Amino acid sequence: MFTHEHEEIRRTTERYIEEQVNPHVLEWEKAGVFPAHELFKGLGDLGLLGITKPEEYGGLGLDYSYQVAFAQSLGRMTCGGIPMAVGVQTDMATPALARYGSDELKRDFLAPAIAGDQVACIGVSEPGAGSDVAGITTTAKRDGDDYIINGQKMWITNGTQGDWVCLLCVTGGPNDDKGKHTNKSLIVVPLDAPGVNRETKLDKLGQRSSDTAIIFFDNVRVPARNLIGEEGQGFTYQMQQFQEERLFLAASILEAMQRVFDDTVAYTRERKAFGRGVIDNQYVQFTLAELATELEAARALTYQATSDLVAGRDVTLNASMAKLKTSRLARQLTDTCLQFWGGQGYMAESTTAQFYRDLRLHSIGGGADEIMLQIIAKRLDLRSL
Repeated sequence: MFTHEHEEIRRTTERYIEEQVNPHVLEWEKAGVFPAHELFKGLGDLGLLGITKPEEYGGLGLDYSYQVAFAQSLGRMTCGGIPMAVGVQTDMATPALARYGSDELKRDFLAPAIAGDQVACIGVSEPGAGSDVAGITTTAKRDGDDYIINGQKMWITNGTQGDWVCLLCVTGGPNDDKGKHTNKSLIVVPLDAPGVNRETKLDKLGQRSSDTAIIFFDNVRVPARNLIGEEGQGFTYQMQQFQEERLFLAASILEAMQRVFDDTVAYTRERKAFGRGVIDNQYVQFTLAELATELEAARALTYQATSDLVAGRDVTLNASMAKLKTSRLARQLTDTCLQFWGGQGYMAESTTAQFYRDLRLHSIGGGADEIMLQIIAKRLDLRSL
């Protein structure tokens, strides 16, 4: 699937990671935050934050296979939090803006995000509405040429450092089963606007270098021109954004899982127990062989979904399968490998422990495993006739 041009993107990304990211990960993990503006500016200067975005706004205008090459290379980081934060910028907060935003809106917010001059967030989840996107209650009421926004968003990646949020909110109409899919809109909200409070940084199990916040909106006034596309189409736009988000999430952890696997093979070769190498136990060999097979299957599924997207086919089914498969495999692989490391694997500084903590989020964020199963079951029409 990858050409010389894809490999150039991967080499550029991996060189930046080795020079500018990995030497500082331990420090950022302890601090609970990484310097997003500094890091994103570096990626923006290399053209890596707008790979699929329109050239007139600073993007490269390439197809999504190049974004998958980039996402996969982000897995070379020695943590999971920073790749997630980058993915929010490239594949969660900006796709709908790039596709449906006005020229003015794209010049004000998309172009600076592509350049790395601004940090973006996606504001969907709420305390009472995570995977249930249609259940959100944050409102944006029209008042002349403005919207007035009230509510709160939860678990917002880049929340304490972001310059703006792509906010899903209720803009009018009944919030019942009939109207909840047509009463929502996406609005770009600057996070320095009066009435925005994002001082509450959340303390997480993993992905600790990525800042995650609760954002409160108290009569926040934004211009109506900050509306992305048409009012009432926000739910549809967000569902479309999810397809790129889920493919990014699947691709971004393939290399992390490969690293855990490779490190575990090397460690079990060196580690002796009962007079022989741990890897010389048939159970260990067979388990590692099965994990390697599952990892290749997950990689192939992600590549197939990418090919379908590039070809213009509906990828809802395959993207959901790829998200489900990679997320569940990450849990299985890191847990199994940690067991083979024994006590050393339980130490906080070990690669296995790092990704055991960090990759666990992938079965929750971007649509929980159960939501993926619902989508897959619906697409396969798994019901009685």
